[in-house]
Amino acid sequence: MVRPEDILDFWFSEECRRCWFNSSDELDKKITMEYESVWQQARDGALEQWKQTAQGCLALVIILDQFPLNMYRGQAKSFSTEAASREVARYALEKEFDKAISEEQKLFLFLPFMHSEELADQERSVELFTQAGMETRWAEHHRDIVRRYGRFPHRNEALGRTSTEEETAYLNSADAFKG
Repeated sequence: MVRPEDILDFWFSEECRRCWFNSSDELDKKITMEYESVWQQARDGALEQWKQTAQGCLALVIILDQFPLNMYRGQAKSFSTEAASREVARYALEKEFDKAISEEQKLFLFLPFMHSEELADQERSVELFTQAGMETRWAEHHRDIVRRYGRFPHRNEALGRTSTEEETAYLNSADAFKG
C-alpha cells in the first residue's frame, strides 16, 4: 500500500525536481506505471483518510493535480481531477496545514488554484502566493490568461473546444502559454 510519504519522497526527489515544469516522456511513463492505480484510488475517494495530516493532503493534491498532467499529457483526462485537488487544497488551508509544510511544498498545495479556469480561484492563487511571500509571476500570468479569455486557450484542443479568433491569434503568437 502506498503511503503519503512514498508520494512525497518520489515527487520531491532529484529525479522529479528536474522535470517539475519540463517533464520528460520517461518520467510521464514512470508515473503512469507506478502511480496510475493510486491516482484512480484518490479519484474514487479511497484515500480520504490521508486528509488527516498536512503531508497526506499534500500527497493527495500532487496525485490529483500533478500526476494526471504527466500520465495523460495532451488529453482531456489530464484535467479530470483538478476540481478534486482544489477541494483537498481548500481543506488543507482551512486546517492551516500550509503552516506545517515547506515553501517548496506550499507551491504544490497552491498550484490547483493556478490550474483552475475559474477567475475566483486564480485570484485566490495570487493571494496565496503573495501571503506566503512567494514569487507571484506565474500566478499572475495564469490569472491574466483566465481574466482575458475566461479559460486557458492551450487546453482547447485537448478538451475539444473551439478556439475563438482571439485565442487562435494568441496561441500562434510568441507570447502564447502552451501549458
